Amino acid sequence: MISPGMLISERYEIVDKVGTGGMADVYNARDLRLNRNVAIKVLKQEYSSDAKFVAKFRAEAQSVAGLSHPNVVNVYDVGEDDSLYYIVMELVEGITLKKFIESKGRLELNEAIGIGIQIAQGIEEAHKNNIIHRDIKPQNIIISKEGKVKVTDFGIAKAATSNTITSNAMGSVHYISPEQARGGYSDEKSDIYSLGVTMYEMLSGKVPFEGDSTVAVAYAHVHDEAVNLQDLDAEIPRSLSRIVQKCMQKKPDLRYADAASLIMDLRRAVSEPDGDYVVIEEMTDDSPTIKLSDDVVRAVKDSSKRVDAGENTDTEEELLNEDALDPKLERILKICSGIVAVIIVVVILLIIGRVAGWWGGGSSDDEAAEVEATAEATASAGMVEVPNIVGYTLEEAEEMLDQKNLKYRLQAEESSTEDPNIVLAQDPEEGEEVEEYSRITITYSKEESGITIPNVENYSQTDAMTALEDLGLTVAGTTSQYSDSVDEGMVCGTDPVVGTSVKKNSAVTLIISKGPKSDTVKVPNIVGRSIDVAEERLADVGLSGKAVNYVYSNKYAQDVVTAQSVKTGTKVEVGTVVEYTVSLGAKQTATPSPTTETEYEYVGTVTINANPFEYEDEEAVIKLILTQDGKSRTVYSGTLGYDDFPKKFEIYGWSENNGVITMSKGDDMVDGSFNIEFKKVAK
Repeated sequence: MISPGMLISERYEIVDKVGTGGMADVYNARDLRLNRNVAIKVLKQEYSSDAKFVAKFRAEAQSVAGLSHPNVVNVYDVGEDDSLYYIVMELVEGITLKKFIESKGRLELNEAIGIGIQIAQGIEEAHKNNIIHRDIKPQNIIISKEGKVKVTDFGIAKAATSNTITSNAMGSVHYISPEQARGGYSDEKSDIYSLGVTMYEMLSGKVPFEGDSTVAVAYAHVHDEAVNLQDLDAEIPRSLSRIVQKCMQKKPDLRYADAASLIMDLRRAVSEPDGDYVVIEEMTDDSPTIKLSDDVVRAVKDSSKRVDAGENTDTEEELLNEDALDPKLERILKICSGIVAVIIVVVILLIIGRVAGWWGGGSSDDEAAEVEATAEATASAGMVEVPNIVGYTLEEAEEMLDQKNLKYRLQAEESSTEDPNIVLAQDPEEGEEVEEYSRITITYSKEESGITIPNVENYSQTDAMTALEDLGLTVAGTTSQYSDSVDEGMVCGTDPVVGTSVKKNSAVTLIISKGPKSDTVKVPNIVGRSIDVAEERLADVGLSGKAVNYVYSNKYAQDVVTAQSVKTGTKVEVGTVVEYTVSLGAKQTATPSPTTETEYEYVGTVTINANPFEYEDEEAVIKLILTQDGKSRTVYSGTLGYDDFPKKFEIYGWSENNGVITMSKGDDMVDGSFNIEFKKVAK
């Protein structure tokens, strides 16, 4: 019996019970180690006693623990204490979408669109990590007090499908996809169908299919068409009605290809509510109509009554599998026919192109433009809105930034009025849009004469203990966790977290890396990111980057990555080096500075990778002096900062002979020089 005050795994103290579901009870608890409130979902006894189910449940929950997204309830821990099996999750104060719909009857159009987009964003993130929810419904959507929409219970539905679920546990039947109702294969598009049903309920105030039993509702999902939303309410715009209709197509191939496509149409529905841009393909079905006999109909009705009484029947199983002789075979046939069609089209284009001379070889400029145009499509991606962290504890702020894929740098400020470790200021401020993995400066209160927990990441355990003890702290012990960026056996974190202000002799727990959870990781997209952000994004998954080329670009600003050697999403071994190309900015038309243009008919280029000078200010005037054929002159003078390098310079000379470039900042000269080769300017 779980009651307030009970301690689970000597870490989580139960505060109170906050809810119950079909498979688990949910409790508000206090994480004594990290000093924060969490939600603990404890499996009910009938599931805890099934070893096969428990193993499935733990495996799925552990895979979901890797998800980190603002629209997903984060899973922190999965554990076992005696006969209790539990998962520890982010505690979200708010109400379920189901209760929100019930309280309002139905939602306003923009309100429903906004919630739908946030749900789809959470689903999209899961699908990118090969996680399918399988139980999207309003009961599994939480709306926080701040209005943030979060999807919960990822991975649990998959574990549940490995068990026999009676009608009492099938509260999800109103949102189930046709393929799930048949007992067949389910994938990402099953989640899209269930989201369509959820949006249907948000907009109309009721689910599309009702019935006297779970079997009757499941049958309707397989065979019946939902009443069009526009027919229910003429004020619902055509675009939104068709978006929901497309999500709820019986055939998975006729639904949205992915959550990203759905999000695009939902956003467009705000600005173009009456637009005709939602394409729903016609479903062709040449199979003969099968008329059910009176005996079968009577059997179905009898089955429904017995199911409602809590019985499992063979008729129920037959009904759910009817019209699904082999859905996998059907998918394979469609894929194969599609491949054949694509091959035919490609062959025709090759023949026509060869005759028309299309394949004569494009210019390098055209190829570069094509590469940049393709990359430009993703350049605007990866921007996130900076959350408000002022007033929160240092640990809470770091968690909020982690959820947004943002990094941080810490600045301590002694304060006699504020409690220690409270965020006093942030830069950039709340609401500003920045690139993912950008750094936010956190100014936080430090206890007067307090000790700041140092960063001992990548230290050996011995070196970390020495560093902490030298500051007057004690090491209470160690714990371990997976880390893609820190080698196994090295320190990857501390508890309390780095930057925390504590008193002398405070205990610190070292977190030791278990190495990467997998030997392979997916390569992130770094195109369109600054060099610093790209390097950090690679390092976060255990990869390293190397700039191997610098090119002029009209699409990307200087020091932004324009191309990467390994395609985004490719699985590679941890430690792989990803090479990338960096923009030099737009190409400038060089104008010879001396007297006559004819005097300088030779041009050369030199790339200087790093600024060699020390600066007191952010920028300084840098000059480049060319020495060639016994002559010298200033060939560049401009204000440059550290972030302006690497920088490529185009320089005119007197002849084809090699020259030497030296740099100066005021009276300071660089220690060394750069050789430069010249060639005749093409006239």
